[in-house]
Amino acid sequence: MAGNGGETTWCFSQVKGTLEDDVTEADLISCVEFNHDGELLATGDKGGRVVIFQRDPASKQCVPKKGEYNVYSTFQSHEPEFDYLKSLEIEEKINKIRWLKRKNQAHFLLSTNDKTIKLWKVSERDKRVTGYNTREEGGRPRDPTRITSLRVPTVRPAELMVEASPRRIFANAHTYHINSISLNSDQETYLSADDLRINLWHLEITDQSFNIVDIKPANMEELTEVITAAEFHPTECNLFVYSSSKGTIRLCDMRAAALCDRHAKLFEEPEDPHARSFFSEIISSISDVKLSNSGRYMMSRDYLGLKVWDLRMETKPVETYPVHEYLRSKLCSLYENDCIFDKFECCWSGEDQRLMTGSYNGFFRIFERGCGAGRRGELTLEACRDAAQRPRQPLRARRVAASAKRKKDEISVDCLDFTKKILHTAWHPHESIIAVAATNNLFIFQDKF
Repeated sequence: MAGNGGETTWCFSQVKGTLEDDVTEADLISCVEFNHDGELLATGDKGGRVVIFQRDPASKQCVPKKGEYNVYSTFQSHEPEFDYLKSLEIEEKINKIRWLKRKNQAHFLLSTNDKTIKLWKVSERDKRVTGYNTREEGGRPRDPTRITSLRVPTVRPAELMVEASPRRIFANAHTYHINSISLNSDQETYLSADDLRINLWHLEITDQSFNIVDIKPANMEELTEVITAAEFHPTECNLFVYSSSKGTIRLCDMRAAALCDRHAKLFEEPEDPHARSFFSEIISSISDVKLSNSGRYMMSRDYLGLKVWDLRMETKPVETYPVHEYLRSKLCSLYENDCIFDKFECCWSGEDQRLMTGSYNGFFRIFERGCGAGRRGELTLEACRDAAQRPRQPLRARRVAASAKRKKDEISVDCLDFTKKILHTAWHPHESIIAVAATNNLFIFQDKF
């Protein structure tokens, strides 16, 4: 038991990527996502690459269990492009990855950069056909005049190959940068959101999408907010939510109208007028929104904290978790170095009882909902090289002192490294295994079972 971290004692399992100080921009991880059974873990980076890790079968059989993953497939998802009409470069950076539920032996996933969404098929091939009549074993065509008899091709075992092939390309539907994609529970449609619009796609149709939200004003000078994230409800295929830079979340019902300009519910916490400052609007902007696996709750992440909302109560969040409240006194310097605009993601555990999100200095936070008799547990851990040198050892909880006076085991807020950002995290859907992206490294931690 972790005394101040709920009911889980976390330990280091693996780290992927080189632990060198010299890191190229293209190697920075930009998204992390487990598939629906947790057997595969995908990462995307700023170089447009997707790396898929597969859980080691032996790690599940040993006692105690281990959350160990090996490289399964690596492929180039997106290439840099240039928009000649607008004279703009389109980055290859992978913004989001979403897995489709498995229906056959192959795996399917959606990946997107700023403009183009691609559906990828990842499949295995462990057999090869030999004994062709019209070509040699190497693939070179045979001389027809030398074919004197017919052979029956045979299928033979071969070395396992994992192939990734693009099955659909969904392009030319977004004027602004795509920030979200989300699969519908029907597994046939999905939404994609940019700063001002949300589109609905069918997975089989690439040349047509339906605009379901459009907040672009007739005069762009009247623009007051942008869409920051969007997600479908996990079980109700007609419901979706989207958040805005004003700190609001809207729940929309596609049964009400084809264009969801009018929301069904608006989730917004009233602002304290006495606490208002120059930075209020910036730090209230929601960077991520995630519906719980049960579909009853919703979590939103703003710059300084997490909020949990009950979909049946719009007036205020039912739970609030400060992530790094000690930075409130540093907002001016964070504004000057642009850190105040960082977009932190958040995620639920499989049973919806724990929340995780990132911070600075390689720190990430885990919150236990309703821990003990009305008491909530919270834990600050660090994704760093020191953890990799102590495998299977419990991670040491970290603490940050908001003032110059600090205890022996605390780190001063003035000593935090703001270049070590934990923006992307993922939680295994069924087990206490988490993946944390730290610059170009992917750290995997697990319950000490």
